[in-house]
Amino acid sequence: MKAFAVVVIIVAFLVVVFCAPATSNEQFLRVHIRADNNDDAHQQVKYAVKNAVVNYLAPHLSNATTKQKAMQIVKDQLKNIQQVCNQTLQDNGFSYQATVKLCQESFPDRTYNGVTLPQGVYDALIIELGSGQGNNWWCVVYPPLCFVGGENNGTNTIVFRSKLMEIINQWMSQHNQ
Repeated sequence: MKAFAVVVIIVAFLVVVFCAPATSNEQFLRVHIRADNNDDAHQQVKYAVKNAVVNYLAPHLSNATTKQKAMQIVKDQLKNIQQVCNQTLQDNGFSYQATVKLCQESFPDRTYNGVTLPQGVYDALIIELGSGQGNNWWCVVYPPLCFVGGENNGTNTIVFRSKLMEIINQWMSQHNQ
């Protein structure tokens, strides 16, 4: 019986490694904030806008259990996100405005908290500050690598699970008694 269990585990491993699809761009909603230019003050306000947007969206996104739900929440909040950005710009002495949209955009390879997203086209929340010609900041809204349980918000509660391994472990515990 134990030999059979070992074979099941090996086959399951091979299926996961060789047959499972690669990380799909369709699973992620990213965020991209572009500064007006590369002057220090404009780069600093980009991070102030990032913090304000994360603080605004985190409670809204905390119950998003799918990318589609996260996208709908962001879509419903676009005007409010733009107001948050514009208020942050104004509070920091900048007269230009932010442009906020939800669209598809090309991203390079990037690793977030040990999860590598390959280069490709992703759905994204795009925030351009002024001309949007400066250096940028990007991360992932869903799954919540930057917003809920992600960087700079102190919660860091993301747990990746394998349903296949849960099934195998459950089967093994039932058959090894």
